[in-house]
Amino acid sequence: MTSLYRLHELLNIIAKYGLDDFLENLPNTVVIKIALTPYRAKWAFSKTRKGDLGKRTRIALEELGPIYIKLGQLFSTRPDFIDPTIANELKLLQDSVTPFFTPSVHDLLLEHLGSSPADIFSDIEEKPLASASIAQVYAATLRTGEKVVIKIIKPGIVSVIKTDLGVLKKIASIIESRTKFGRRLKLAEVLSDYEKVILNETNLQLEAANTTKLESNFSGSSNLYVPKIYWDYTRQNVLVMEKIDGIPVTNIDELQSHGINLKTLSEIGVDIFFTQVFEHNFFHADMHPGNIFVSKEHPKDPQYIAIDCAIIGSLEIKEKNYLAKNLLAIFNRDYHEVARLHIESGWVPEGTKTHEFETAIRSVCEPIFQKPLKEISFGQLLVSLFQTSSAFDMQVQPSLVLLQKTLLHVEGLGRQLYPDLDLWETAKPHLERWNTRQLSPFTFAKKMKESFPDLVNEVPNLPAYLSAFSSLNEIVVLKRKELFLQEQAFEREKRNRRRGFLWIGMLFLALGLGVTPLLESGIYESDHARVILSSAFIGLGGCFLYFSR
Repeated sequence: MTSLYRLHELLNIIAKYGLDDFLENLPNTVVIKIALTPYRAKWAFSKTRKGDLGKRTRIALEELGPIYIKLGQLFSTRPDFIDPTIANELKLLQDSVTPFFTPSVHDLLLEHLGSSPADIFSDIEEKPLASASIAQVYAATLRTGEKVVIKIIKPGIVSVIKTDLGVLKKIASIIESRTKFGRRLKLAEVLSDYEKVILNETNLQLEAANTTKLESNFSGSSNLYVPKIYWDYTRQNVLVMEKIDGIPVTNIDELQSHGINLKTLSEIGVDIFFTQVFEHNFFHADMHPGNIFVSKEHPKDPQYIAIDCAIIGSLEIKEKNYLAKNLLAIFNRDYHEVARLHIESGWVPEGTKTHEFETAIRSVCEPIFQKPLKEISFGQLLVSLFQTSSAFDMQVQPSLVLLQKTLLHVEGLGRQLYPDLDLWETAKPHLERWNTRQLSPFTFAKKMKESFPDLVNEVPNLPAYLSAFSSLNEIVVLKRKELFLQEQAFEREKRNRRRGFLWIGMLFLALGLGVTPLLESGIYESDHARVILSSAFIGLGGCFLYFSR
């Protein structure tokens, strides 16, 4: 599939569902509007262009395929950039499609595993358990008796994804170069990060590695269980994993019928998320309901089960520090600190006035904090904060987009399980522990220990560094002398200029005072003219005397 043909399909569907409505309020979109003209003419009288814009957008994205479905899912978490009603509609996007047809699942397994499926599996169900836009899943039994699931990438999907990404990147480049909105959103950077995420989803070996890492992080934990990976039968296009028997996290009735404590379950979910972010720096970033189950065992001390670890997030230490400090400052309603941290981190421009930004943040946050903490949506509070920050040209931080998306999922699930969930109470200890650790001598010692081998390796270079420092010091001394001489020359020039202004000023004053007898000789008959001319000389003299100070 060529990029040109895919672009044709994209423009056709945009016009079909009237998504060109998004362009009305955007400047510098003439080129796109011209390109859409023949397609708009084709669908001008179609009912598909009518009705709710959010619904039309969702249906169009579903028709366009996996890239656009997942992009819609991403923007559903960013009501600070798109209309909140549209964002809510996009939350309904389900990455679920009609199963793709193949000659046989056995043929695919033979191609990818290089051996007959009958040698590995005693049974494979032909009907898929689940089907998504990128892969689908089959239930099976190994020859050894273990119940497993087989995940297989859809044939040809990688080529489609790469073509779609190429088209999107070209469009993003145009929007970013022509609109302030595009530059603030950092569309090219967001898509670059998104490209990595979506292509990672097509590599099942990477998903398997992520799953193993997550399982290792929670080894022995009663909070989260991660299924076993069968590495002998896992490839880039095939993944074989332990089949789990859990309750879908959104099936409230079944959870209650098994006696699951929903309050405890919701709090454990929040605890798992913040543990992943601040303890492990490795968090499951696709925690939508379809990927989360609950074990039927230990209902009073419930345990989550996580699957589909294709999308994993992590933060740099600096980002994590700023994030923790920002969240704590919000918890403590310290808006000055929130404003200062945003500026210091570079999330808003350096020249932003702290007190003005602080005032704007307070105006948004204070009305929210008048509610009981359990009624406050932390995710929505962050969205409101981002909306306010956008007025101060806040730059999107692509590395934090996955985190925000995941936090919204976690809070949404938690409140669905237990409406009175106090996210703040559960999260605050994690943030305080992180900040305390960063300031502790143990953390300092650990960082020194980690850096010690590098320091030892640099010892042979110490004489060169000292020589360079000495040379640098000499350069600094010379520069200081040069600056001193320049300052002296400037002062001499300034004194000479002042003396010049003084002499010119005295000259004009003398002319102004001494010109009257000359004017009386009758050169000017008008007294008015004589007064004006005399005053002009005196005024010029005063101006030059002023600048001679």
